[in-house]
Amino acid sequence: MTHPSADAAASAPAPVHFKLVVDAADPHAQAGFWAAALGYLVEDNSALVGKLLAAGAVGAELTVESHGRRAFRDLIAVRHPDDPFDAESGSGLGRRLLFQRVPEAKTGKNRLHLDLHPGPGRREAEVARLERLGARVLRQVSEPGGTWTVLADPEGNEFCVQ
Repeated sequence: MTHPSADAAASAPAPVHFKLVVDAADPHAQAGFWAAALGYLVEDNSALVGKLLAAGAVGAELTVESHGRRAFRDLIAVRHPDDPFDAESGSGLGRRLLFQRVPEAKTGKNRLHLDLHPGPGRREAEVARLERLGARVLRQVSEPGGTWTVLADPEGNEFCVQ
């Protein structure tokens, strides 16, 4: 006889790897902002870009010089520095944000946003640091459940600092 919890565990799907994708007018500027904001690394896809250029699979017009290296023009990601990555492509295999160029401007409130947690007593200093990076404060919130600051990144995407 099989134990019911063992059956449930055996039939449970494996965890799914994901990245958060953010639409952007300038993905490389957004990657630079968020890498600095989070202490992440801008991914280095230059080896993959070079390989695709050499094979004729990608035209030079689809690439740019960004963050000191050859990159795809319309997308770039940032990754957590401690997470694994694929050395051939430069793509992170853990926590990532991918910025992709879209033609339309942001038109409404985010349906998904990041909450940043710099640690107890560090919210004001973190908000000031993020403002120096290009964020702007939208409002301060103080409710029985907590206090936080709502900001917008350089393209107007809202995020919170707890």
